[in-house]
Amino acid sequence: MHLLAFDTSTDTLSIAVQRPVAGGGPVRLWQRSAPGGAHASAGLLPAIRELLSEAGLSFDTLDAIVFGRGPGSFTGLRTACAVAQGLAFGARGGTGVPVLPVDTLLAVAEEARAVHGCTQVVAVLDARMDEVYAARYAWHAEGGWQGADGDAFGLCAPEAVQVPEGHAVAGNARAAYGERLAPAAPPTAHVAALPTAAALLRLAPALLSAGQAVPASGALPRYVRDKVAQTTAERAAAREAASAAGTPSNATRAAGASPRP
Repeated sequence: MHLLAFDTSTDTLSIAVQRPVAGGGPVRLWQRSAPGGAHASAGLLPAIRELLSEAGLSFDTLDAIVFGRGPGSFTGLRTACAVAQGLAFGARGGTGVPVLPVDTLLAVAEEARAVHGCTQVVAVLDARMDEVYAARYAWHAEGGWQGADGDAFGLCAPEAVQVPEGHAVAGNARAAYGERLAPAAPPTAHVAALPTAAALLRLAPALLSAGQAVPASGALPRYVRDKVAQTTAERAAAREAASAAGTPSNATRAAGASPRP
């Protein structure tokens, strides 16, 4: 499948594109990272265009759009959702393509597995305001990732993160809070990992097979913490995304979708 993936939930903007190799070989991957945060809304679309061009793809050749839906930076999540909606509405000459929202903490766990070999992970991301988002996952060779706590994410103080024996603590919260994060865990348990677009693409096949893709209108953020209204910059990102995909008339729909926690 031709897939575009991006994550703007942290201070690092991550984008990746994959396409199959002729003859049935492994898929080829193009990826890029850049400063995110306040820069994400301005830099996301130009970077997507450049990466698609490098891969020899266009918005009309995509089969699906994968994005990190949260939890994470409020502005980053709204930017990702607006761009995913706009591009998905306008792709393939306006007929649209499905979107695949992926939990960012799951992507952190997958990145920790791919980079550090971790199979039991407490994924933790900085939630600002002296709190963190946390979830626990276990990797099974036959079934992939399973959330140990069902579909629930925790929002708590860094010191309150519980780490069972044998689990790695992965994410960006260690850099933000240092030894305050999960103080009972041994220092060797901590690994750095972000919800990269490449991790989203590795997760995508199983999630797509499980029917997790949704229409463009379903590209909604997962905040965990309450969110304020959409900003002017986020509405502009939605309009630009729809225009880039070839259907400016859909920008209003993309920008005006109501958020749900």
